Amino acid sequence: MQKTGKPVASAQENQSTRILVVDDDEIILIALAETLRHEGYLSVTTQSPREALEILKGKPFSVIISDQRMAEMNGLDFLQEAAKIQPTASRILITGILTLKTVIDAINSGEIFRFVAKPWLREELLATVRNAAQRHELLETNRRLQESTLRLNAQLSETNSLLQQKIRELTTEKNNLVEAHAKMQATFEQSLDLTQRIVSVYLPRLGEETREVSALCDRMLDFGTLSAEERHVLRIASRIYNVGFVGLARDLLERARRQPQSLSENDRRVIEDAAISSQILSSFVDSSDSVGRTVRACRERWDGSGRPDGLQGEAIPVPARILAVAVWFVESPLGRTEKVDEILHLSGSAFDPAAASLFIKALRTSAPARGTHEVTLAQLRSGMVLAAGIFSPSGMLLAGEGQRITDGLIEKIRQQKEGFYDGQKLMVYY
Repeated sequence: MQKTGKPVASAQENQSTRILVVDDDEIILIALAETLRHEGYLSVTTQSPREALEILKGKPFSVIISDQRMAEMNGLDFLQEAAKIQPTASRILITGILTLKTVIDAINSGEIFRFVAKPWLREELLATVRNAAQRHELLETNRRLQESTLRLNAQLSETNSLLQQKIRELTTEKNNLVEAHAKMQATFEQSLDLTQRIVSVYLPRLGEETREVSALCDRMLDFGTLSAEERHVLRIASRIYNVGFVGLARDLLERARRQPQSLSENDRRVIEDAAISSQILSSFVDSSDSVGRTVRACRERWDGSGRPDGLQGEAIPVPARILAVAVWFVESPLGRTEKVDEILHLSGSAFDPAAASLFIKALRTSAPARGTHEVTLAQLRSGMVLAAGIFSPSGMLLAGEGQRITDGLIEKIRQQKEGFYDGQKLMVYY
C-alpha cells in the first residue's frame, strides 16, 4: 500500500525537523519512518518520486532521503529535481549497490549530501540525518541573516542592490559546496573546514587570506605563553573571523582594503555589521562566547580607534590582540619588509606591543620556504611556477599554486589593469 504525504510522528511541526522519505519498497519505507519517529523527527513518506516533487512544492523540508533504484525515477534524477525546488534541503541517497558510476554521477550532478549503503546501521543512519539537519539549519540561518542585513540597509539603495546581486550569486554557488558537505562529519575540525570552504567559494581571495592568517596564528602559538583556553580561542577564531563577509559586495571589500578613505559612513556601517555577523555565525562552530568576542574584536585598535566597538587596551581580548596583527599583515597591500616595519611603527598605537613582538618573532621563523622567492608582475616570466595563487582585483582566481606560467597567462594578468601595480609581489618557486 502506498503512503502519500502522511506524517508518522505525533510531534508538533515546529518542534521537529521535517524529513521527506522516498522509497518504492514499502517495507523499507516503514522501517525508515519508524526509525525517524523514535528520534522525534516528523517524517513524510511516499513511494512515488513524482508525488514527492509535488509535496516539496507545498511545504519545506530540512532533509530529503531517497532510494536509488526505483521504477518510476532513479534516486539521483529525483534528488536533482528536488534541489531545484528546495535547494537548501540536505539530500541523502540510499543505495544497495554503491558503484563507481553512481558516485561519479552524484559528484557530477553536485546534488548529494551523503550516501547511505544498504543494509544500514541505525546509529550511522541517525548520525547522517543529524548532520544533514544541522547543515540545513546553518544555510537557513545564513539566509535569514542576509535578509536581515538587507532590511537594515534598505535606505542604501546602491549598496542594497549590490548585496542582493551577491546573495543571488551565493545561492547559485552554494551547490558547489555539496561535494564538501558529503565529506563533512559531525566533528569540530570538519565544521571549521566547512566554514572556510564557504568563504573560499564566495570569494577565493578571502579564503586565501583566511588560510594565511590561521597559519600565522598557528605559528605564534609555538612562541606565545597563552593559556590553554586562549590558545583554543585564537586557533578557532583565526579560521572563521571572515565568515560574516560572505554576501558583501566584492568591490566594497576591495575598496576597504585598497582605498579605505573612499568609504562612506554607510559603507563602514555595512563592514561593521559583517564583523558582528561573523560573531553570530561563529557560535555555530564553537559555542564559546570567547571565540565570538575575539572574532568581533579582531579589527579593534590598541588605542581605541578601531571597529566595531572602539575597544581600547586591556578591554580587547588577548587572542583578538594577536589575531589583529595577523589580519592586518595579510590584508595590507604593502610588501613583506614594509609591513614588518609598519607593525613595529604601530606597536603601542594600533597594536598591543606584546602582540606585535610575538608576531615579529614568529614571522622571522616562518619566512618563505626555501626554494621560493618574490618577483614583481614585471619580472614574471614564462616557465616560472607559482608558489601562491594570483587573484584578480575582483577576487577571481587567475592562477593557482603550482601552476606553470605561460605567455598567455602573463597577458591575461596584464589585462587586469585596475587593482594591480608594477611593484606587486608574487611568490614563485626557483
